[in-house]
Amino acid sequence: MIVVAGEALIDLVVTPDGERAVPGGSPANVAVTLARLDQPVRLLARLGTDDYGRQVAEHLRANQVDLEWAVRAEEPTSVAVATLNATGQASYEFRLAGAADWQWTPQELPELAGSSAIAFHTGSLALALPPGAQVFEDLLARERHRDGLTLSIDLNLRPSIVTDRDAEQTRVRRQVPLAHLVKASDEDLAWLYPDRSVADVMAEWREVGVSCAVVTRGGEGAWLLAPNGTLHEATAVRTTVVDTVGAGDSFTGGLLAALADLDALGDRPADRLAAVTEQQWDAVLRQAATVAALTCGRRGADPPRRDEVEALLTPQT
Repeated sequence: MIVVAGEALIDLVVTPDGERAVPGGSPANVAVTLARLDQPVRLLARLGTDDYGRQVAEHLRANQVDLEWAVRAEEPTSVAVATLNATGQASYEFRLAGAADWQWTPQELPELAGSSAIAFHTGSLALALPPGAQVFEDLLARERHRDGLTLSIDLNLRPSIVTDRDAEQTRVRRQVPLAHLVKASDEDLAWLYPDRSVADVMAEWREVGVSCAVVTRGGEGAWLLAPNGTLHEATAVRTTVVDTVGAGDSFTGGLLAALADLDALGDRPADRLAAVTEQQWDAVLRQAATVAALTCGRRGADPPRRDEVEALLTPQT
């Protein structure tokens, strides 16, 4: 199974027609995407016992996300207010103070060694907000040393919440070498490194031990720097954009699912990723872009199921 760790919150989506409360959070969205792509997935999350927390838990269970390692927390559920503009682009305001998602203690973490986990994915606010961020960073460091499963992080920066660019550069510089796979958006990197090119940043990640670096570029597609240094590019899949909520998370889920299908996740992770062929990397990137495009064509973080993705990827005769 793939273990995903981090926030599972409520997106309060505001449109000209009103507002609606829907389950979200970057790691939770990744977990739902994986489950809909028929990948066994377990979410390591702190779920509030309030009405919002119950709504989130019901959503995850309905999508076959395993919650065996989830913690039932007394703190309130985090809320992200997502306001959509006329083109469906989302901007966010967060209500996070004292919320359940960030209060991790080491005692709440499971033992990954000896479990059926082949990969561990986290990122976004879970790796940025104390005190939980340090707990997850320490877990990544231990697992990187153990070399028993693939480690994946998505930067998914939130400058409206964590505003100190210098501190974020320091954090990212410390955390990136702990992962075998790192994903970011071009918007993440433009804010984090305004004076550096995307290619330069990706090359640096590879130099510090990242096997696979991925940067999504919205309507321009995505880049992937493979373990051998080859740069792969996927063009964006054409779609009518309803909104972009959850698009980056569904891309991540599609990427991890494709690698799992290739048996490229698990022990000796660097060796497994190095064994992926050039043609396979192209297919992995194409699947991730397709999953993201299908999500953009729907309202909210509503990733597609496996048969929908395969229908687009299978050549028509």
